[in-house]
Order: sequence, then C-alpha cells, then structure tokens
Amino acid sequence: MNKATLVIMAAGIGSRFGGGIKQLEPVGPNGEIIMDYSIYDAMEAGFDKVVFVIRKDLEKDFREIIGNRIEKRVKVAYAFQELMDIPEKYQEKFAGRTKPWGTGQAILCCKDVVDTPFLVINADDYYGKEAYQEAFQYLTGKKNCEEGKLSASMVGFVLKNTLSENGGVTRGVCQVGQDDMLSNIVETHNIIKTPEGAMVIGENGIQRKIDVNSSVSMNMWGLYPDFFEVLENGFRAFLEETPSDQLKSEYLLPTIIGDLLQEEKISVKVLKSHDKWFGVTYKEDKEAVVNSIKELIASGIYPEML
Repeated sequence: MNKATLVIMAAGIGSRFGGGIKQLEPVGPNGEIIMDYSIYDAMEAGFDKVVFVIRKDLEKDFREIIGNRIEKRVKVAYAFQELMDIPEKYQEKFAGRTKPWGTGQAILCCKDVVDTPFLVINADDYYGKEAYQEAFQYLTGKKNCEEGKLSASMVGFVLKNTLSENGGVTRGVCQVGQDDMLSNIVETHNIIKTPEGAMVIGENGIQRKIDVNSSVSMNMWGLYPDFFEVLENGFRAFLEETPSDQLKSEYLLPTIIGDLLQEEKISVKVLKSHDKWFGVTYKEDKEAVVNSIKELIASGIYPEML
C-alpha cells in the first residue's frame, strides 16, 4: 500500500487554549474545527499518518482537544517547533527574539518523525477534497526526478477563491510555465478584495492591481524526505546571514522554494484545485466558515457527524 503523511503546521496556535485561538474555533455542527475536516479529507484520499507541528508548552492541551481523538482513527506523531531550537552558536545572537522562525523551521522539526512522501498544510485553512486527492496521487505515484534536482509539488488555488471579506491576506503568487511546472513564486502581503477584483497594498500605501485568476500557494506542499537536508543547510545559512537585530525575519517555505527554483535546484509540479478555500484569518471570518461547512454538509460532501 502506498504510504504518505499529512503534516499540519499548528505551532502558531497561541500560548493558551480557549477564547480567541482561531485554529480551535468550532466551525462544524458538533464542535468540529477546521483541522477535523482536513484530516477527514486526507484520510479519505489515502494518507495514513498525521504529524502535528506544535509548541512543547501546548502538548498537553493539544492532545486533550485534538490529538487523542484523532489517534483513534489514524497514526499520529508530534514534532515540536521551539524558538531556540537552533544550533547553539546562534542562540546568543538571537536571544532577544520572541517570534517563531516560520514554516521552513516548522517542517525541519519533522525530520525524525516523517519517512514517507508528505503533504504540508496550515492548521487553520480549509482546502477541499480535490486538493488532497490530487496531492496523494502525485506523491505516491512515480517520482518525477530531473537529474540533479529535488522533486516537489504544490496544490495551486485560484486567488479569487482564497480572499477574505475582512482584510488583507498573504499569498505566494505563482508563475506557472509549461506542463504545469512552477517557474516562480513571490510571497505577496496585504492582498485585499475589491469590487473590481483584488489589489495589493504596499508598505508605502501604493496600490497595484493583481489578477484574481492568478495561481497562488496556500502552503500546501508535496515533499519528500530528501527535502529535510536542504532545509537544514538552508536554515543554518539563514541564521548566519540574518542580522541579530532583525527579530522578525522568517525562514519561509515559499521563499525557500522560490530561491531553489531560481537556482534550478528543484522542479515543482503545480496541481490544481478548483475548490473554494476558506480559513479564519480574521475573527470576523468565522461566520462565513460556519456557513460554508453547513452548505457542504447539506450538499452531501460531509456527514453531519464526522
């Protein structure tokens, strides 16, 4: 049987559970959270293991709220993303830092618990069934290796299907070339929905239009265990090059993969999903998510009780 792992990045959940933690807001009729639907879809597609990337201080609560329940249905492992889980020589350099190191470090934390092809997702994003089916088929099929290059895949979404009614969002805006191969990806901040389509608002307040039919990344990456070595070497270089006073710089997957593309060290197949993404980027998004789940249940996509 083909094996593949679902890696859920949940280390940004917050320092305590309860009110206001967006990844744990109930959105289903029986208190289900977005992660429940993600895991359901992934298991249905064929994924046979789930790895939660969390912070160590959240482990007890996380197991009680989510982990213990999921363990009854699928194999579960944990990886811990800690701020100072960096080589000792850099710990003093970044002693003043309070912000985690980003999605690249989150995936690197999994290297001891992931030994199969794996799909990376965010904890608070709903991706839809099609995305998991496409990803599983690609990850467990014949690996498409170009000589001397890493192989990866990305589920691409249509920008207009990923915007929030309640404020700006960050998306990896993609250029997709021949044969659906990714040629470039640019992490783009503050994309807002407008009556005409979408706009990017720069730090200087300058606005520019963006095509709502652009292909974007929602941090849904299909990767293989050989990627961990690249991440490890890249993270060390990132820590070396980042000035000690840049306390918010992050080691981000879209940037890492964009750099590897420019260096012609990776080939990334863009898989397409036409499902509508939704997530709780803002507190005000919750009502729309609850209504979307209701509609999916009413149309038979999900049972009332997962």
